[in-house]
Amino acid sequence: MADKVFPIADLRRTAPLPASLPLTGLAAPNGLLADALGRPLRDLRISVTDRCNFRCAYCMPKEVFGRDHRFLPQEALLSFEETTRLARLFAAHGVRKLRLTGGEPLLRKHVERLVAMLAELRSADGEPMDITLTTNASLLARKAQALKDAGLQRVTVSLDAIDDAVFRRMNDVDFAVADVLAGIEAAQRVGLGPIKVNMVVRRGTNDHEIVPMARHFRGSGVVLRFIEYMDVGSTNGWRMDHVLPSAEVLARIDAVHPLEPLAPSQTGETAERWRYRDGAGEIGLISSVTQAFCGDCNRARLSTEGKLFLCLFASRGHDLRALLRGGASDEQLSAAIAGAWGAREDQYSVLRAQMPADAGAAERKVEMHYIGG
Repeated sequence: MADKVFPIADLRRTAPLPASLPLTGLAAPNGLLADALGRPLRDLRISVTDRCNFRCAYCMPKEVFGRDHRFLPQEALLSFEETTRLARLFAAHGVRKLRLTGGEPLLRKHVERLVAMLAELRSADGEPMDITLTTNASLLARKAQALKDAGLQRVTVSLDAIDDAVFRRMNDVDFAVADVLAGIEAAQRVGLGPIKVNMVVRRGTNDHEIVPMARHFRGSGVVLRFIEYMDVGSTNGWRMDHVLPSAEVLARIDAVHPLEPLAPSQTGETAERWRYRDGAGEIGLISSVTQAFCGDCNRARLSTEGKLFLCLFASRGHDLRALLRGGASDEQLSAAIAGAWGAREDQYSVLRAQMPADAGAAERKVEMHYIGG
């Protein structure tokens, strides 16, 4: 049987920066950049690699991302210096939080050096940046101390089941859940917290793990968050009937361990917060399918090869690397960022609810492993 080849170019197409955008002569950034819908820019998610050592079906199914899949060559990736330069310009426009993602970001060699470089940056109001990292924790036990020493503040760990057999089946590389838990323990030990654990819930696959996961992390200081299975990318075979609404997740846990709502901790927060009535901690519900939160979305995403994506469900990104490597000044790069964000109207999750079930199937969306979650 012929090898499957995944058409990278189709998924990484470049959107033009606004044609009328002047790249010089604009007012200096003041930390108040807003998009066309009035949403400020506050959160930049930086993908440092398109590679991952797991093959979860909802993100990088093995039949597509097999051993012959061609990932980006090293020279295509932004260098740490290029990434830091862009992050500094984003900070001047209002970004306060930097999240390193992948792929699996700990596969990027010496990623702690990038953390240390980003830790030197300051927000528009002079405060240290909030630097976090999302990981599958496969390498976290050995990297936790170096990351903490470099200036990383928190980690979010992806874990879709507490049962070892279920987890091995879902990651599709036979990785043990005990090793993920060891990574979480190492992160707690060195002070990378509070730690969040993200569980993507897929009906009929791991929804029976909801209560066991909640039970495991209750009282641990770890915040467990349940994410509705999303239609990110074009390779995971997403269907609406695979989605378990967050309301049902809440009902299952509440029936065993009663919950009560918490107020959001900040504007633009993706998770709806609930706490156990007995004081044993809290959980989060991320409901981008059934309860869209586009209205206050303040997140931009920078791909590992320097494309700016304005929505998790985008099909095209704005090519900042071409400007970087073409000799653009900081003023020109800053203007490009302002022009792209200022023209942003993305609200895919809101619009999805108004679409026919198969709408958009022909339009390839960027894959999650390429720009992070």
